[in-house]
Amino acid sequence: MANLKEIKRKIGSVKNTQKTTNAMKLVSSAKLRRTEELAKRSRVYAAKLTELLNEIAQKMQKASEEGLDNVYFKEVKDPRTVDIVFITADKGLCGGFNAQTIKRVNQLIADYKTANVKVRLRAIGRKGIDYFRFNNIDLNNEIIGLSAAPDYAQAAEFINEVSQAYVSGETDRIIMVHNGYVNMISQEIREDQVLPVDPSKLDLNSVSTSELEVEPDDDDTLLDALVKRYVEYSMYYALIDSLAAEHSARMQAMDAATKNAKEMVKSLTVQYNKARQEAITTELIEIISGMESMK
Repeated sequence: MANLKEIKRKIGSVKNTQKTTNAMKLVSSAKLRRTEELAKRSRVYAAKLTELLNEIAQKMQKASEEGLDNVYFKEVKDPRTVDIVFITADKGLCGGFNAQTIKRVNQLIADYKTANVKVRLRAIGRKGIDYFRFNNIDLNNEIIGLSAAPDYAQAAEFINEVSQAYVSGETDRIIMVHNGYVNMISQEIREDQVLPVDPSKLDLNSVSTSELEVEPDDDDTLLDALVKRYVEYSMYYALIDSLAAEHSARMQAMDAATKNAKEMVKSLTVQYNKARQEAITTELIEIISGMESMK
C-alpha cells in the first residue's frame, strides 16, 4: 500500500513547482513584450542606417575610377582566420535556446577546421562560456551580463575590439551567431557576416535618387565612420533580438512545465485517492474481522 503522507508531500511539492513555473512564465511574458517593442524600434533605426551606408558606399564607388576600395568591403575568398562572435543567455530554463546556438557554433568550427581555417571564439553569455570552458576550448573574448541587459556602449566596445583585429589583418572574417526572435512561439538561428560588409545586404548597383554629394577621400573617413556605427549597431541589435528570443523560449518552456506539473498533480491525486480508499477498506476489514472474532 502506498504511503499516504509521501504522496501528499509529493502533491504539495509539485503544486509549489507549478506556482513557480507559472510565475516565471508571466515574468518572461512581460519582459518579452518590452523587449519586442525595443526590437521593433531598433529595426527601424537599423534599416535607416543600412540605407545610408548603402547610399554613401554607392556614391564612393561611382566617384572613384577603381570602384569601391575600402578595407571593410574587401572579401577574402580563402580566409585563414575567422572570428566567431556568438550570443547565449546567462541563465537556463529556456528549452533548447542555448543548445541550438552552441550546436551551430560547433558546426561552424568543424566546417572551418575541415577547410584548414583557424577559428577564434568570442563569447557573450554565461551558458556558452561555461560550455566551451568545460570542453577546454579557448575563448579569445568573453563577457557575462551583456546578453541579459543589452547596453550599446558595452556592445560597441566589445565588437570594436573584434573589428580592430579585422582591420589589422589578424582575422579575415567576422561572423556573428545568435538565436533570433521570430514570434512568441518560435526562434531561429541567425548567422551574419559582420566584416567584411556582406554585399548581399547592400545594393551598390541600384539607381540612386538621392541628391547627396560625396567627394572621394583617400581615408574614406565618412564611409569608415558609417561602417563602424553599422557594425556596432549590428552587435547591439543582435543582443536585443537574442534577448527577445530568450524570453520567448523561456515563456514556452515554463508554460510546458506548468502544464506537466498540472498533469502530475492530477495523477498523484488519483494515486492518493486510491491509496486512501485502500487504507479505509483495510481498516473496515480489520474492524469487521475483530467483531467476528468476538462472537
